Amino acid sequence: MPAPEPTASGPAGLAPLPDDWERALAIVAHPDDLEYGAAAAVAEWTDAGREVTYLLVTRGEAGIDGLGPDECAVVREAEQRASAAAVGVQNVEFLRHPDGVIEAGLPLRRDLAAAIRRHRPELLLTINHHDTWSGVHWNTPDHRVVGRAVLDAPGDAGNRWIFPELFAEHGLAPWNGVRRVAVAGSPHPTHAVEVGPGIERAVTSLAEHRTYLKGLGSGTEEPEAYAREFIERMLRTAGDRHHGRPAVTFEVFPR
Repeated sequence: MPAPEPTASGPAGLAPLPDDWERALAIVAHPDDLEYGAAAAVAEWTDAGREVTYLLVTRGEAGIDGLGPDECAVVREAEQRASAAAVGVQNVEFLRHPDGVIEAGLPLRRDLAAAIRRHRPELLLTINHHDTWSGVHWNTPDHRVVGRAVLDAPGDAGNRWIFPELFAEHGLAPWNGVRRVAVAGSPHPTHAVEVGPGIERAVTSLAEHRTYLKGLGSGTEEPEAYAREFIERMLRTAGDRHHGRPAVTFEVFPR
């Protein structure tokens, strides 16, 4: 996910994201989607003993122009696992939907409902599902489709009559324990997570996507330098909306 330039506009003093949860499931379209800021919050959470699982809808196989999809998928999956480990996430799963052409519909809904029933999170995390980033940069179809599917997923996961085969055939009982969905990178943030020690680990996490970052072209020949500059700037910009302290912002939807 080549990230847009952060902007400094927006209200100050966002509400803190409630911490009344123990398990989170982060669902995004591609390897690297979580690393453009959200991983700093993830690092803080895992340091506090909370359990975070990553679920990638694709393997990111269409993400590098000079690398064929089969080889690219292997590289990007490995980089995502290393990236997740840098912020304390050990469980990383891939649904293997086709990168770039994720379809909204029953197969995606079923897969997300199954994952929620399997992991039983209280918090869902995803990235921007809106049409634009910061009201300026057009968002991609994959981000929009997956983000909106994540917002719908708690209802599917909790209703025994939607996808009844998940229980009948796989023993996945309904789960109504999701309390809220937090959307990172939204142009309409409502909450924030202040970050400190997690910043360095977030920089390392983004830099682990070195093949992908190099594939982006100019300015990304040194992944560590690029990651540090981007993450620190992103968190400072978010901090301008939250008492001037480095933070990750979220649009939060209670369930």
